[in-house]
Amino acid sequence: MSNKKSVTTLILIWMGVGVVVGSLINAFASDVAFIQDYIVNGLFHVIGAMFISALKMLVVPLVTFSLICGVYGLGDVSKLGRVGIKAFGLFMLTTALAITVAITLAVIVGPGQGFDLTTATQQSFTPPPAPPLTDVIINLIPSNPVAAFAEGEMLQIIFFTILFAICILMIGEPGRAIAEGAEKLNLVMMQVVTVVMHVAPLGVFALMAKTFSLQGIGLILPMISYFSVVAIALLLHLTGTLMLLVKLLGKVSPLIFIKKMRAAQIFAFSTASSNATIPVTLTSVEKRVGVDNSTASFVVPFGATINMDGTAIMQGVATVFIANVYGIELGIMGYLTVIGMAVLASIGTAGVPGVGLIMLAMVFNQVGLPVEGIALIIGVDRLLDMMRTAVNVTGDAAITTIIARSEGTLNMETFNDPNAGTVEEVHLPHRRT
Repeated sequence: MSNKKSVTTLILIWMGVGVVVGSLINAFASDVAFIQDYIVNGLFHVIGAMFISALKMLVVPLVTFSLICGVYGLGDVSKLGRVGIKAFGLFMLTTALAITVAITLAVIVGPGQGFDLTTATQQSFTPPPAPPLTDVIINLIPSNPVAAFAEGEMLQIIFFTILFAICILMIGEPGRAIAEGAEKLNLVMMQVVTVVMHVAPLGVFALMAKTFSLQGIGLILPMISYFSVVAIALLLHLTGTLMLLVKLLGKVSPLIFIKKMRAAQIFAFSTASSNATIPVTLTSVEKRVGVDNSTASFVVPFGATINMDGTAIMQGVATVFIANVYGIELGIMGYLTVIGMAVLASIGTAGVPGVGLIMLAMVFNQVGLPVEGIALIIGVDRLLDMMRTAVNVTGDAAITTIIARSEGTLNMETFNDPNAGTVEEVHLPHRRT
């Protein structure tokens, strides 16, 4: 068995152990002060937070150096524009397909029918304000690039880095040294990703243990119809819609693709953050799937910012669920409005914290559903967020693979090699005395 499989298998095992340990704590020790203070909010919290910080630490430098290498490697600005248009169009298409699948399934199943509001535990909910689309467009350009890099504003970082890399191309020979330096720094960052992946099992365990210690399996039971429909819709979109696109447009085996993206999916599930998973997604897409850096370095960070397949699915099911709970008939026009709003909102709220709830509040307001109904689904949203992030990351990788295939930047030898891109053992250099 290869090291890559060993690391991924270890992550899976420790993720499962974390779920079990967390559920047991929630069931039998939820009111034991020592365990809650020193284990759940102490040990688990510290290890999990350090792991998330380690992943986020990689994102900005890796995206920056990788994107410089990718744009310089294209050697043609028009090709970058072509890749960008393809990526934008395909991300919007998958978002529209995702919410259509979700609404269709939810209408058939009918979650929320007969739901008893009097026995439901509701939290107060105030939707965060949605930024105007004009502000989002204006904010694409960083007034202070240093601040954008410091705060991790991905769209601003992408814009500035692409502009910087294009100018490296434009100055010709003097820019070669900068590009070569960025390539060496990118190799270093890839090695840092490899090091972090070797401590991932412990971090994933801590994240899962804490989540299930606080949430517990029992939290799902009152919302089982809503939770189940969202989970099934996510699974249908991942194994059906996305894999069909990979087969038809990418002309590659969906089974091989899904196997090679397993590590990124696990990271996405445990962190519930597409941005935090960017380093692992980039590594998987380039080293395991065989996409050239010139394509992957642009499409993956772009997708992590605007691709909202999983969130769109949650929106679709939540809309039907809340409409059924409150006895409101939306009709075909209402559902078409939800689909259109989800696609538009995925652009207008890109990169905004709490994006899922902002988008859902916007949709509810548009179709006349009570926004306070969102409080009903907040309890199970953390677990569903983990699932939909895994779907989002898979969508990012699928679109990247499709675009690479159309641009001739997908190495089929790497794609068909089951051992390509396996994680190597980390050996620290030492001096001989």
